[in-house]
Amino acid sequence: MADNATMNNDLQSENYFLRQQLEALLHEARQNENKMRRFDQLQRQLVGAGSLLELIHLLFSEYKLAFGVEFVTLALIDREYEATRILENEHGNDAACSGLTLLQSSATLETLYGGKCDPYLGAFNTLHHQALFNATSGAIASVALLPLTRHGKLIGSLHLGSANPDRYITGCGTDFLERLAEIIAICLENTLSQERLKQLGLTDALTGVQNRRYFEHRCQIEISQARRHKHPLACMFLDIDKFKCVNDTYGHQTGDEVLMSVANFIQTQLRVGDTIARYGGEEFVVLLPQTDMYHACQIAERIRGCIAEENIYAPSGHSINLTISIGLSMLPAEETAVGDRQLADRMVAAADKALYQAKHGGRNRVICGQPA
Repeated sequence: MADNATMNNDLQSENYFLRQQLEALLHEARQNENKMRRFDQLQRQLVGAGSLLELIHLLFSEYKLAFGVEFVTLALIDREYEATRILENEHGNDAACSGLTLLQSSATLETLYGGKCDPYLGAFNTLHHQALFNATSGAIASVALLPLTRHGKLIGSLHLGSANPDRYITGCGTDFLERLAEIIAICLENTLSQERLKQLGLTDALTGVQNRRYFEHRCQIEISQARRHKHPLACMFLDIDKFKCVNDTYGHQTGDEVLMSVANFIQTQLRVGDTIARYGGEEFVVLLPQTDMYHACQIAERIRGCIAEENIYAPSGHSINLTISIGLSMLPAEETAVGDRQLADRMVAAADKALYQAKHGGRNRVICGQPA
């Protein structure tokens, strides 16, 4: 009887142990199922991102929510400043990009990964990882660092930080994270390709500067930024003097050369962050953020003087002396009830009016008009 009782107890203990194992396996299976469902949903969102800014926002917000990660940051290699220009054109210094770092070379990331392209999972190391996260001391206990590669080349790095020291452990499987990194890399490549196609539709084919469509879009962004931060914004309208005579005398091919040269002269006198666009025909328009009227007039005079001093040669060898007339206007600081679009129209109209005065005042001059 004692042997039977012992056997029953052993069987009960074994059954209990097996039930515990089964419940643990079922719990893990349910967790993995939920995890894959969230991953599939995030994957669809990433693939459907219509812009680089939207993709970055998804990584910084949706990934945190879906997987309960406290810190997510991203580093991209941006050798030609392509991503920089795209993000500036979208929303200036948008808060959605606060976890983004743009690097001019891959050296920093190659050092981070020791020349390899394998994910790193393990404890947070202040010396090696602090610069990757905008986090207070002690906020992160474990990290996952994921290299982003395309066609065998490193294009960026995704960094996940957790307050849980057991969240990312050295030696854990990385299949899920490697798949995530692969999808993100593909999505980054796709959104950059989409942005390039957009840019083709926003660039003047002849001069290489932006076109009127781009200017109208950018003008509202700059006005919104200027009003929010109470910065001055200047608008400059420029028109080549007697351009019809150039076409009539030397032909349209020379006229095209003149337009390209003038666009280049204007651009060389502008700062990073200023906007130049061909408005139509021989007219150009420039936006000067954080520039008051005095300094805008100085920039306009430099452009006018630069063009007046330069000689452009026709295919026949004849020297063409060009001059340009410029009208200036300022965004009024006191307007509050007027929308950005209306202010943009007023500012451009005021600059155009000042240009008209410059033309009828003798050409080859700068007229600083009143605020729009």
